[in-house]
Amino acid sequence: MASSGEEPRSGSPGRAGTGTEPSPTADVAQLDSAEDFEVLEEEEEEEEEEDLSELPPLEDVGRPPASQRENAQPSERGGGEAAEDPQEWLDVLGSGLLKKKTLVPGQGVDTRPRKGQDVTVRLKATLEDGSVVEENPALTFTLGDCDVLQALDLCVQLLEMGETALIMSDAKYCYGAQGRSPDIPPNAALTLEVELLAARDAPDLELLSGKEKIELANRKRERGNFFYQQADYVLAINSYDIALKIISSSSKVDFSPEEEAELLDVKVKCLNNLAASQLKLDHYEAALKSCNLVLEHQPGNIKALFRKGKVLAQQGEYREAIPILKAALKLEPSNKTIHAELSKLVKKHADQKTVETEMYRKMLGNPSAAGAPGKCKDKLPWSIPWKWLFGATAIALGGVALSVVIAARN
Repeated sequence: MASSGEEPRSGSPGRAGTGTEPSPTADVAQLDSAEDFEVLEEEEEEEEEEDLSELPPLEDVGRPPASQRENAQPSERGGGEAAEDPQEWLDVLGSGLLKKKTLVPGQGVDTRPRKGQDVTVRLKATLEDGSVVEENPALTFTLGDCDVLQALDLCVQLLEMGETALIMSDAKYCYGAQGRSPDIPPNAALTLEVELLAARDAPDLELLSGKEKIELANRKRERGNFFYQQADYVLAINSYDIALKIISSSSKVDFSPEEEAELLDVKVKCLNNLAASQLKLDHYEAALKSCNLVLEHQPGNIKALFRKGKVLAQQGEYREAIPILKAALKLEPSNKTIHAELSKLVKKHADQKTVETEMYRKMLGNPSAAGAPGKCKDKLPWSIPWKWLFGATAIALGGVALSVVIAARN
Protein backbone atom coordinates (compact mmCIF):
# COMPACT_ATOMS: atom_id res chain seq x y z
CA MET A 1 0.00 0.00 0.00
CA ALA A 2 2.61 2.34 0.97
CA SER A 3 4.62 1.44 -2.00
CA SER A 4 3.28 0.52 -5.39
CA GLY A 5 3.25 -3.22 -5.43
CA GLU A 6 6.91 -3.15 -6.40
CA GLU A 7 9.49 -5.69 -5.41
CA PRO A 8 11.69 -4.68 -2.45
CA ARG A 9 15.25 -3.88 -3.33
CA SER A 10 18.13 -5.22 -1.29
CA GLY A 11 20.18 -2.72 0.65
CA SER A 12 17.27 -0.39 1.40
CA PRO A 13 14.95 -2.12 3.88
CA GLY A 14 12.04 -0.19 5.25
CA ARG A 15 12.15 2.61 2.69
CA ALA A 16 9.39 3.61 0.33
CA GLY A 17 8.80 1.16 -2.42
CA THR A 18 9.40 -1.79 -0.12
CA GLY A 19 5.91 -2.54 1.12
CA THR A 20 4.84 -6.11 1.59
CA GLU A 21 2.29 -6.31 -1.19
CA PRO A 22 1.15 -9.44 -2.98
CA SER A 23 2.56 -10.51 -6.35
CA PRO A 24 5.07 -7.70 -6.79
CA THR A 25 7.30 -9.53 -9.22
CA ALA A 26 4.78 -9.59 -12.05
CA ASP A 27 4.35 -5.82 -12.08
CA VAL A 28 8.07 -5.10 -12.01
CA ALA A 29 8.81 -7.68 -14.68
CA GLN A 30 6.18 -6.14 -16.93
CA LEU A 31 7.72 -2.69 -16.59
CA ASP A 32 11.40 -3.52 -16.55
CA SER A 33 11.51 -6.21 -19.19
CA ALA A 34 11.44 -3.68 -22.02
CA GLU A 35 11.08 -0.48 -20.01
CA ASP A 36 8.90 0.98 -22.72
CA PHE A 37 5.91 -0.48 -20.91
CA GLU A 38 2.94 -0.10 -23.20
CA VAL A 39 4.27 2.63 -25.46
CA LEU A 40 5.72 0.38 -28.16
CA GLU A 41 2.50 -1.58 -28.10
CA GLU A 42 -0.55 -0.55 -30.08
CA GLU A 43 -1.80 2.72 -28.66
CA GLU A 44 -5.20 2.41 -27.09
CA GLU A 45 -7.80 5.09 -27.11
CA GLU A 46 -7.05 7.61 -24.43
CA GLU A 47 -9.01 6.98 -21.28
CA GLU A 48 -10.55 9.89 -19.48
CA GLU A 49 -7.91 11.15 -17.08
CA GLU A 50 -8.58 11.37 -13.39
CA ASP A 51 -9.37 14.84 -12.14
CA LEU A 52 -6.68 15.84 -9.67
CA SER A 53 -7.90 19.40 -9.33
CA GLU A 54 -9.14 18.79 -5.80
CA LEU A 55 -5.67 17.86 -4.60
CA PRO A 56 -3.73 20.94 -3.47
CA PRO A 57 0.06 21.04 -3.44
CA LEU A 58 1.32 19.02 -0.51
CA GLU A 59 3.02 22.02 1.06
CA ASP A 60 -0.32 23.84 1.22
CA VAL A 61 -2.05 21.21 3.34
CA GLY A 62 -2.58 22.39 6.89
CA ARG A 63 -4.96 22.09 9.81
CA PRO A 64 -7.95 24.42 9.34
CA PRO A 65 -9.46 26.30 12.27
CA ALA A 66 -11.65 24.29 14.58
CA SER A 67 -14.73 26.09 13.29
CA GLN A 68 -14.13 24.63 9.82
CA ARG A 69 -13.79 21.02 10.90
CA GLU A 70 -16.15 18.41 9.56
CA ASN A 71 -19.10 17.85 11.87
CA ALA A 72 -21.01 15.38 9.76
CA GLN A 73 -21.15 11.74 10.79
CA PRO A 74 -18.60 9.80 8.68
CA SER A 75 -19.77 6.60 7.03
CA GLU A 76 -18.74 3.32 8.58
CA ARG A 77 -15.50 2.04 7.04
CA GLY A 78 -14.21 -0.56 9.40
CA GLY A 79 -12.94 1.77 12.14
CA GLY A 80 -14.85 0.95 15.30
CA GLU A 81 -14.19 4.34 16.91
CA ALA A 82 -15.01 6.33 13.80
CA ALA A 83 -18.68 6.90 14.66
CA GLU A 84 -18.22 7.91 18.31
CA ASP A 85 -16.92 11.48 18.04
CA PRO A 86 -17.76 12.90 14.62
CA GLN A 87 -16.77 16.41 15.73
CA GLU A 88 -13.16 15.26 16.10
CA TRP A 89 -12.78 14.29 12.46
CA LEU A 90 -10.68 16.65 10.33
CA ASP A 91 -11.71 17.02 6.69
CA VAL A 92 -8.21 17.27 5.23
CA LEU A 93 -9.10 18.49 1.74
CA GLY A 94 -12.53 19.96 2.42
CA SER A 95 -14.19 17.49 0.03
CA GLY A 96 -15.14 14.78 2.53
CA LEU A 97 -13.00 12.26 0.66
CA LEU A 98 -10.08 12.26 3.10
CA LYS A 99 -10.55 12.51 6.88
CA LYS A 100 -8.25 12.19 9.87
CA LYS A 101 -9.00 11.58 13.53
CA THR A 102 -6.51 11.52 16.41
CA LEU A 103 -6.63 8.37 18.55
CA VAL A 104 -3.53 9.00 20.68
CA PRO A 105 -2.27 12.62 20.98
CA GLY A 106 1.29 13.44 19.98
CA GLN A 107 4.00 15.68 21.37
CA GLY A 108 2.81 18.97 19.92
CA VAL A 109 2.44 20.81 16.62
CA ASP A 110 6.13 21.71 16.59
CA THR A 111 7.03 18.03 16.23
CA ARG A 112 5.21 17.58 12.91
CA PRO A 113 7.48 16.32 10.12
CA ARG A 114 8.46 18.56 7.22
CA LYS A 115 8.18 17.89 3.52
CA GLY A 116 11.39 16.29 2.26
CA GLN A 117 12.17 14.47 5.51
CA ASP A 118 12.36 10.71 5.79
CA VAL A 119 9.57 9.54 8.12
CA THR A 120 8.90 6.16 9.69
CA VAL A 121 5.35 5.12 10.57
CA ARG A 122 3.50 2.08 11.84
CA LEU A 123 0.74 1.28 9.39
CA LYS A 124 -2.37 -0.90 9.41
CA ALA A 125 -4.83 -0.79 6.51
CA THR A 126 -8.33 -2.26 6.39
CA LEU A 127 -11.18 -2.42 3.91
CA GLU A 128 -14.74 -1.33 4.65
CA ASP A 129 -15.61 -4.84 5.81
CA GLY A 130 -12.82 -4.69 8.40
CA SER A 131 -10.47 -7.13 6.66
CA VAL A 132 -6.80 -6.20 7.10
CA VAL A 133 -4.97 -5.81 3.78
CA GLU A 134 -1.62 -4.60 5.08
CA GLU A 135 0.38 -4.20 8.27
CA ASN A 136 3.83 -2.67 8.43
CA PRO A 137 5.50 -1.97 11.80
CA ALA A 138 8.11 0.42 10.35
CA LEU A 139 7.41 1.87 6.92
CA THR A 140 9.93 4.56 5.88
CA PHE A 141 9.43 7.00 3.00
CA THR A 142 10.28 10.55 1.92
CA LEU A 143 7.44 12.85 2.87
CA GLY A 144 5.99 14.79 -0.06
CA ASP A 145 7.60 12.71 -2.81
CA CYS A 146 4.44 10.62 -3.42
CA ASP A 147 6.40 7.47 -2.58
CA VAL A 148 3.28 6.11 -0.87
CA LEU A 149 -0.49 6.42 -1.19
CA GLN A 150 -1.64 10.01 -1.48
CA ALA A 151 -3.86 9.53 1.56
CA LEU A 152 -0.84 8.61 3.66
CA ASP A 153 1.48 11.22 2.17
CA LEU A 154 -1.04 14.02 2.81
CA CYS A 155 -2.09 13.04 6.32
CA VAL A 156 1.31 12.19 7.80
CA GLN A 157 2.22 15.88 7.38
CA LEU A 158 -0.49 16.60 9.95
CA LEU A 159 0.70 14.05 12.52
CA GLU A 160 2.63 14.99 15.64
CA MET A 161 5.49 12.85 16.83
CA GLY A 162 4.09 9.83 18.69
CA GLU A 163 0.54 10.52 17.50
CA THR A 164 -1.68 7.66 16.41
CA ALA A 165 -4.44 8.60 13.98
CA LEU A 166 -7.22 7.01 11.98
CA ILE A 167 -7.44 8.02 8.32
CA MET A 168 -10.54 7.34 6.23
CA SER A 169 -9.82 7.72 2.53
CA ASP A 170 -11.80 7.47 -0.66
CA ALA A 171 -10.38 5.16 -3.35
CA LYS A 172 -9.24 8.25 -5.27
CA TYR A 173 -6.36 8.74 -2.83
CA CYS A 174 -5.58 5.03 -2.48
CA TYR A 175 -5.58 2.48 -5.32
CA GLY A 176 -8.29 4.10 -7.42
CA ALA A 177 -10.20 2.32 -10.16
CA GLN A 178 -7.39 -0.21 -10.65
CA GLY A 179 -7.34 -1.60 -7.12
CA ARG A 180 -4.55 -3.96 -6.11
CA SER A 181 -4.93 -7.58 -7.06
CA PRO A 182 -5.81 -9.80 -5.35
CA ASP A 183 -6.68 -8.22 -2.00
CA ILE A 184 -7.89 -4.66 -2.76
CA PRO A 185 -10.81 -4.45 -5.23
CA PRO A 186 -11.26 -1.53 -7.64
CA ASN A 187 -12.67 1.70 -6.21
CA ALA A 188 -12.15 0.48 -2.63
CA ALA A 189 -12.08 2.98 0.24
CA LEU A 190 -9.49 2.26 2.94
CA THR A 191 -9.13 2.97 6.63
CA LEU A 192 -5.54 3.51 7.75
CA GLU A 193 -4.31 3.41 11.31
CA VAL A 194 -1.01 5.30 11.41
CA GLU A 195 1.48 6.08 14.18
CA LEU A 196 4.34 8.51 13.54
CA LEU A 197 7.49 6.91 14.94
CA ALA A 198 10.36 9.05 13.62
CA ALA A 199 11.30 11.88 11.28
CA ARG A 200 14.78 12.82 10.14
CA ASP A 201 16.37 14.84 7.37
CA ALA A 202 16.88 12.97 4.12
CA PRO A 203 20.47 11.96 3.33
CA ASP A 204 22.71 14.43 1.51
CA LEU A 205 22.68 13.44 -2.17
CA GLU A 206 26.28 14.64 -2.56
CA LEU A 207 27.45 12.05 -0.04
CA LEU A 208 25.61 9.04 -1.46
CA SER A 209 27.69 6.24 -2.90
CA GLY A 210 27.08 5.16 -6.47
CA LYS A 211 25.10 2.14 -5.32
CA GLU A 212 22.93 4.21 -2.95
CA LYS A 213 22.20 6.81 -5.62
CA ILE A 214 21.23 4.11 -8.13
CA GLU A 215 18.92 2.40 -5.64
CA LEU A 216 17.25 5.69 -4.64
CA ALA A 217 16.72 6.77 -8.25
CA ASN A 218 15.34 3.35 -9.16
CA ARG A 219 12.80 3.50 -6.31
CA LYS A 220 11.50 6.84 -7.59
CA ARG A 221 11.41 5.51 -11.15
CA GLU A 222 9.48 2.40 -10.12
CA ARG A 223 7.01 4.57 -8.25
CA GLY A 224 6.54 6.52 -11.46
CA ASN A 225 5.86 3.24 -13.27
CA PHE A 226 3.19 2.43 -10.69
CA PHE A 227 1.46 5.77 -11.23
CA TYR A 228 1.67 5.27 -15.01
CA GLN A 229 -0.14 1.96 -14.67
CA GLN A 230 -2.76 3.70 -12.54
CA ALA A 231 -3.15 6.32 -15.31
CA ASP A 232 -1.99 9.04 -12.88
CA TYR A 233 0.34 10.61 -15.44
CA VAL A 234 0.86 13.83 -13.49
CA LEU A 235 2.16 11.89 -10.47
CA ALA A 236 4.19 9.64 -12.77
CA ILE A 237 5.93 12.70 -14.21
CA ASN A 238 6.57 13.94 -10.67
CA SER A 239 8.30 10.68 -9.70
CA TYR A 240 10.41 10.55 -12.87
CA ASP A 241 11.47 14.18 -12.34
CA ILE A 242 12.58 13.39 -8.79
CA ALA A 243 14.58 10.40 -10.03
CA LEU A 244 16.28 12.54 -12.69
CA LYS A 245 17.19 15.20 -10.12
CA ILE A 246 18.80 12.53 -7.95
CA ILE A 247 20.81 11.21 -10.88
CA SER A 248 21.89 14.68 -12.02
CA SER A 249 22.83 15.92 -8.53
CA SER A 250 26.49 16.71 -7.92
CA SER A 251 28.54 14.26 -5.88
CA LYS A 252 31.56 14.40 -3.63
CA VAL A 253 32.03 10.66 -4.03
CA ASP A 254 33.89 9.02 -6.91
CA PHE A 255 31.85 6.48 -8.86
CA SER A 256 33.24 3.48 -10.71
CA PRO A 257 32.79 3.27 -14.52
CA GLU A 258 30.22 0.52 -13.94
CA GLU A 259 28.23 2.75 -11.57
CA GLU A 260 28.39 5.65 -14.03
CA ALA A 261 27.08 3.36 -16.78
CA GLU A 262 24.25 2.11 -14.56
CA LEU A 263 23.28 5.66 -13.59
CA LEU A 264 23.13 6.56 -17.28
CA ASP A 265 20.94 3.51 -17.92
CA VAL A 266 18.51 4.58 -15.17
CA LYS A 267 18.51 8.13 -16.55
CA VAL A 268 17.61 6.91 -20.05
CA LYS A 269 14.79 4.76 -18.67
CA CYS A 270 13.41 7.69 -16.70
CA LEU A 271 13.55 10.01 -19.72
CA ASN A 272 11.86 7.44 -21.95
CA ASN A 273 9.08 6.87 -19.42
CA LEU A 274 8.80 10.60 -18.82
CA ALA A 275 8.23 11.11 -22.56
CA ALA A 276 5.56 8.40 -22.51
CA SER A 277 3.73 10.15 -19.66
CA GLN A 278 4.02 13.54 -21.34
CA LEU A 279 2.57 12.07 -24.52
CA LYS A 280 -0.44 10.83 -22.56
CA LEU A 281 -1.08 14.40 -21.42
CA ASP A 282 -0.50 15.85 -24.92
CA HIS A 283 2.53 17.79 -23.68
CA TYR A 284 4.23 17.44 -27.05
CA GLU A 285 7.04 19.97 -26.65
CA ALA A 286 8.05 18.49 -23.29
CA ALA A 287 7.90 14.96 -24.70
CA LEU A 288 10.04 15.99 -27.68
CA LYS A 289 12.62 17.47 -25.32
CA SER A 290 12.72 14.24 -23.26
CA CYS A 291 13.20 12.15 -26.43
CA ASN A 292 15.99 14.41 -27.65
CA LEU A 293 17.79 14.08 -24.30
CA VAL A 294 17.70 10.29 -24.67
CA LEU A 295 19.00 10.50 -28.23
CA GLU A 296 21.88 12.72 -27.11
CA HIS A 297 23.12 9.80 -25.00
CA GLN A 298 21.93 6.96 -27.24
CA PRO A 299 21.25 8.03 -30.86
CA GLY A 300 20.02 4.52 -31.67
CA ASN A 301 17.51 4.22 -28.84
CA ILE A 302 14.47 2.68 -30.55
CA LYS A 303 11.96 3.78 -27.91
CA ALA A 304 13.10 7.41 -28.08
CA LEU A 305 13.05 7.35 -31.90
CA PHE A 306 9.57 5.84 -31.92
CA ARG A 307 8.20 8.36 -29.43
CA LYS A 308 9.86 11.28 -31.18
CA GLY A 309 8.24 10.15 -34.42
CA LYS A 310 4.86 9.96 -32.68
CA VAL A 311 5.28 13.43 -31.19
CA LEU A 312 6.13 14.94 -34.57
CA ALA A 313 3.21 13.09 -36.15
CA GLN A 314 0.85 14.46 -33.50
CA GLN A 315 2.11 17.94 -34.41
CA GLY A 316 1.44 17.29 -38.10
CA GLU A 317 5.16 17.20 -38.99
CA TYR A 318 4.87 14.10 -41.16
CA ARG A 319 7.86 14.99 -43.34
CA GLU A 320 10.12 14.97 -40.27
CA ALA A 321 8.44 12.05 -38.51
CA ILE A 322 8.70 9.55 -41.37
CA PRO A 323 12.54 9.35 -41.59
CA ILE A 324 12.76 9.04 -37.80
CA LEU A 325 10.36 6.09 -37.77
CA LYS A 326 12.24 4.59 -40.72
CA ALA A 327 15.43 4.79 -38.65
CA ALA A 328 13.68 3.02 -35.76
CA LEU A 329 12.35 0.34 -38.11
CA LYS A 330 15.81 -0.21 -39.57
CA LEU A 331 17.07 -0.97 -36.05
CA GLU A 332 14.18 -3.36 -35.37
CA PRO A 333 12.68 -4.52 -38.70
CA SER A 334 10.33 -7.03 -37.06
CA ASN A 335 8.53 -4.47 -34.88
CA LYS A 336 4.91 -4.53 -36.05
CA THR A 337 3.96 -1.41 -34.09
CA ILE A 338 6.57 0.71 -35.86
CA HIS A 339 5.47 -0.79 -39.19
CA ALA A 340 1.87 0.15 -38.52
CA GLU A 341 2.72 3.66 -37.34
CA LEU A 342 4.98 4.27 -40.34
CA SER A 343 2.35 3.06 -42.81
CA LYS A 344 -0.23 5.32 -41.20
CA LEU A 345 2.09 8.33 -41.42
CA VAL A 346 3.03 7.70 -45.05
CA LYS A 347 -0.66 7.68 -45.98
CA LYS A 348 -1.34 10.84 -43.96
CA HIS A 349 1.64 12.54 -45.57
CA ALA A 350 0.39 11.64 -49.05
CA ASP A 351 -3.05 13.01 -48.20
CA GLN A 352 -1.46 16.15 -46.80
CA LYS A 353 0.56 16.70 -50.01
CA THR A 354 -2.60 16.30 -52.12
CA VAL A 355 -4.43 18.88 -50.02
CA GLU A 356 -1.46 21.29 -50.17
CA THR A 357 -1.16 20.93 -53.96
CA GLU A 358 -4.83 21.75 -54.41
CA MET A 359 -4.55 24.69 -52.03
CA TYR A 360 -1.54 26.14 -53.90
CA ARG A 361 -3.36 25.72 -57.22
CA LYS A 362 -6.26 27.76 -55.92
CA MET A 363 -3.98 30.39 -54.36
CA LEU A 364 -1.99 30.89 -57.59
CA GLY A 365 -5.08 30.84 -59.76
CA ASN A 366 -3.73 28.12 -62.05
CA PRO A 367 -6.43 26.95 -64.41
CA SER A 368 -7.48 23.37 -64.31
CA ALA A 369 -7.71 21.25 -67.45
CA ALA A 370 -11.43 21.91 -67.75
CA GLY A 371 -11.50 25.54 -66.76
CA ALA A 372 -11.26 28.72 -68.91
CA PRO A 373 -9.49 27.26 -71.96
CA GLY A 374 -9.58 30.52 -73.92
CA LYS A 375 -8.08 32.73 -71.22
CA CYS A 376 -4.91 34.68 -72.14
CA LYS A 377 -5.01 33.45 -75.74
CA ASP A 378 -4.35 36.98 -77.04
CA LYS A 379 -1.11 37.22 -75.10
CA LEU A 380 1.83 36.50 -77.36
CA PRO A 381 4.77 34.55 -75.91
CA TRP A 382 7.15 37.38 -76.95
CA SER A 383 5.04 40.28 -75.63
CA ILE A 384 7.03 42.74 -73.48
CA PRO A 385 5.51 44.55 -70.48
CA TRP A 386 5.06 48.32 -71.02
CA LYS A 387 7.18 49.11 -67.92
CA TRP A 388 10.18 47.45 -69.50
CA LEU A 389 9.63 49.43 -72.76
CA PHE A 390 9.38 52.69 -70.84
CA GLY A 391 12.58 51.98 -68.94
CA ALA A 392 14.50 51.04 -72.07
CA THR A 393 13.34 54.22 -73.82
CA ALA A 394 14.43 56.39 -70.90
CA ILE A 395 17.88 54.81 -70.87
CA ALA A 396 18.26 55.34 -74.65
CA LEU A 397 17.26 59.04 -74.42
CA GLY A 398 19.68 59.54 -71.54
CA GLY A 399 22.49 58.07 -73.63
CA VAL A 400 21.76 60.38 -76.55
CA ALA A 401 21.73 63.44 -74.29
CA LEU A 402 25.05 62.45 -72.75
CA SER A 403 26.59 62.06 -76.22
CA VAL A 404 25.40 65.55 -77.22
CA VAL A 405 26.95 67.10 -74.10
CA ILE A 406 30.30 65.40 -74.69
CA ALA A 407 30.34 66.48 -78.35
CA ALA A 408 29.59 70.09 -77.38
CA ARG A 409 32.51 70.17 -74.96
CA ASN A 410 34.88 68.75 -77.57
